[in-house]
Amino acid sequence: MNLFEKERNYEQLVFCRDEKSGLKAIICINDTTLGPALGGTRMYPYQKEEDAIIDVLRLGRGMTYKASVAGLDLGGGKAVIIGDPTKDKSEALFKAFGEYVNRLSGKYITAEDVGTKTADMAIISTMTKWVVGLPGKSGDPSPFTALGVFHAMKACIEEVFGTDSFAGKTVAVQGIAGGVGYHLAKLLAEAGAILTGTGGRDKEAALRAGRELGARILESGVEPDGKPHPELDQIYDVECDVFSPNAMGGIINDLILPRLRCKIVCGAANNQLWKPEHGNTLHQKGILYGPDYLVNGGGLINVYHEIQTVYPQGYDKEEATAHVEKIYERMKLVIELSKRENIPTYLAADRLAEKRINETK
Repeated sequence: MNLFEKERNYEQLVFCRDEKSGLKAIICINDTTLGPALGGTRMYPYQKEEDAIIDVLRLGRGMTYKASVAGLDLGGGKAVIIGDPTKDKSEALFKAFGEYVNRLSGKYITAEDVGTKTADMAIISTMTKWVVGLPGKSGDPSPFTALGVFHAMKACIEEVFGTDSFAGKTVAVQGIAGGVGYHLAKLLAEAGAILTGTGGRDKEAALRAGRELGARILESGVEPDGKPHPELDQIYDVECDVFSPNAMGGIINDLILPRLRCKIVCGAANNQLWKPEHGNTLHQKGILYGPDYLVNGGGLINVYHEIQTVYPQGYDKEEATAHVEKIYERMKLVIELSKRENIPTYLAADRLAEKRINETK
């Protein structure tokens, strides 16, 4: 694997190993032009170490663009811990990881992500101050991520249907039992949307969410042994107004694209497009795509408000919420640029993000 390939550009890649705790992690600092690299720590049982490297590089780049397009004075980074979050977590492991974060002296700031929680961040914070999303401060960013997705989806609904009302709109929610997916589904249900969902590994949690929210629950994309298998997910075949991916990335690909029966793709998952050309295909099919790093920026915006050097008066939840709701306006701006230049929305969002970064260099 050539880590210096142009399409995988990054500033720094840190391999973290601690034999005693079993820690195997990778930190990617993608770009610090706009500020320190902020991005969550994901814990996932990658089958191959190369898969973890590819994921952290893609995620780090996404965070750079996410911060830029949101207008934040932050760079992009990400970390992945190789392990099963249901059985491999320990205090020693997170303390060892915290030591690695601390050695970077603020160049990388971490937060929770898929497979980690605020309690894990609290352990990391005993070893470093470079962590946000802590209990008693901004806390769990998932509800804010969901809020941002909701407002981006509202902008997409308005563009396609001429109204921003969710009443009677059908939304297929992949990851309905997840931290972000559940909060998003709750907002959609309250707004009158008709929901269909799948929940990944935890079928019972998905069924509970379905009963609470009045959602129809389908079989998830897992193999008999419980390992994720996205292609098996029935959610792609649902005829709906909006398909909302809120689980793992790379699901807009050659295998899935022919199965989609929606008018809009808008969800919280990172790196939804396996390759840029899949965004081109969505555009050609007339499916409006909400660029993932723009749509799911609410969590990042929220923890940004926690950073004391930026907001010396302290964290203000109302101020953070109002900032997250502006994702609606940024989604509208991307749609307008896409229409004006006749380019896919992912490319329009890239241009806005890159313009701000290049102007700062």
